[in-house]
Amino acid sequence: MKKCVFAGTFDPFTVGHADTVKKSLMLFDEVVIAVAENRRKQTMFSAEQRAEMIREVYRNEPRVRVLIWDGAIVGLLRKEGTPFYVRGVRNAVDCAYETDDFYASKDLFPDLVTLFLPAEQDRTHISSTLVKNAIAFGTPYENYVPAAVYDYIGRNQNVSKTNRNSDL
Repeated sequence: MKKCVFAGTFDPFTVGHADTVKKSLMLFDEVVIAVAENRRKQTMFSAEQRAEMIREVYRNEPRVRVLIWDGAIVGLLRKEGTPFYVRGVRNAVDCAYETDDFYASKDLFPDLVTLFLPAEQDRTHISSTLVKNAIAFGTPYENYVPAAVYDYIGRNQNVSKTNRNSDL
């Protein structure tokens, strides 16, 4: 059985992230989604909330497993027994960052195989930061996150399902 790890802060999980998981499921038998604790980032949602949102998205997909990881991703790859690390990239900036990260991680885990999956053209502008800004300003964001994430945020963060402001 082939499995991969797809890790990120996912604050929150977007349709771009979901697209990366969809593509990964076409290549692997199991996708482990790791909600990473990034100490350099201040998050809007706790790691537990982020993991729960993603679990709701994949409630009916047994090939997806969601966990919280606080450590180097190469440690998780070793623990999961897989060298396959999936990264979604939106643009050249993402690609440059991920390439640098690949070389640093490869020093720690020589068997590492990183797969860069490009975002669909109509989603290159979507980011968790865009969604957090939309939430903060009360502007529409339902097209940027999976329905389960949108519903979760509406239920748990007092975010109106009918956005207060129709301007983005």
